[in-house]
Amino acid sequence: MNRPLALALVLFAALVPLGLAGCHAGPSQDPILKLAATESLAAGKELLAAKKYAKARPYFTHAYEVEPNSAQGREALLLAADTYFLEGGNTNHIQSEAKYRDFLNRFPTSDQAAYAQFQVANSLSERMERPDRDQSVTRKALEAYKDLLRLFPTSEYAAQCNEKIVLVRANLAEHEFVVGRFYQRYGIPEAAAGRFEYLLKEYPEYPTKDKVLYYLGLAYSENAKAEESQKAFARLRTEYPDSRWNRETPKQKAAS
Repeated sequence: MNRPLALALVLFAALVPLGLAGCHAGPSQDPILKLAATESLAAGKELLAAKKYAKARPYFTHAYEVEPNSAQGREALLLAADTYFLEGGNTNHIQSEAKYRDFLNRFPTSDQAAYAQFQVANSLSERMERPDRDQSVTRKALEAYKDLLRLFPTSEYAAQCNEKIVLVRANLAEHEFVVGRFYQRYGIPEAAAGRFEYLLKEYPEYPTKDKVLYYLGLAYSENAKAEESQKAFARLRTEYPDSRWNRETPKQKAAS
């Protein structure tokens, strides 16, 4: 081996450990890691108040990791979940749901458990699809709200929970109507009638049941079920005598 090459190899061998040490030094220089849980929590709260959610999150995460079972740690875990929820968007709401569930799993007897459960439900309801889309997340949201009322019936969030349930059920009810009309337009009246009947039974609060009765009558008529069709139209006339849908009813089906 020639002398210049040998010297280069020696220098390289000496410098490699220094380079590796430099690579590993980066994370340890993170100033957040030097903070006590209380300090990190306070810094995170300042950023949260300024609506800098992504910047606040590492401080809350650190405070929780330093003292996971302390009062500060529990508060930090909940606030970390809040940063995801407040930042918004489907991805963040998935993360916030997971964090709130994590809090409930770790601290089920916490005085903040009702809030965490409420936020689990809110994280789901924020991801609701339009009525013409899949409603699996909407149904999960409804169950989560029901869980809050079942587990924490006297919670301060109960009233808000009931209001949210109304909105979630409205979305589910409209989904049934949209699907029923889809079946009707594509010539599957039996399936359409099933959806309309289910809607009337499961969602009695649906605001335009007269419209549903009208299309139910048509669906039965299209399926050659004259008696059921007459019953639907008769119910429409009896329960909603002033409804515009009575004017839409075909004359041959309007006779009792």
